Amino acid sequence: MMDRVMDEIRKFNEERDWDQFHTPVNLAKSIAIEAGELLECFQWEEEHFNREHLEEELADVMNYCLVLCDRIGADPAEIILSKLEKNRQKYPVEKARGKNLKYTEL
Repeated sequence: MMDRVMDEIRKFNEERDWDQFHTPVNLAKSIAIEAGELLECFQWEEEHFNREHLEEELADVMNYCLVLCDRIGADPAEIILSKLEKNRQKYPVEKARGKNLKYTEL
């Protein structure tokens, strides 16, 4: 499924000649901007939100993240699993279960 997603993203960007704008720094900025728009979905009401709008903003964030991975030659699944393993070390179950504290406060 991810191969199809990446193929479609690449095709979409190539058709529009947008790769020229997709430098790592521009993509990082775009991720932050879109993440702000994602958060805006909850600005005034945390429990009653427009799911369709939320999913569209989430898709924008994910799209830019995947394009950035592609641009720098990173495998999204690999870097997520690697970071998850590091977080397992920082947040051992016996110390972190049910707590929202930073690892330095556990």
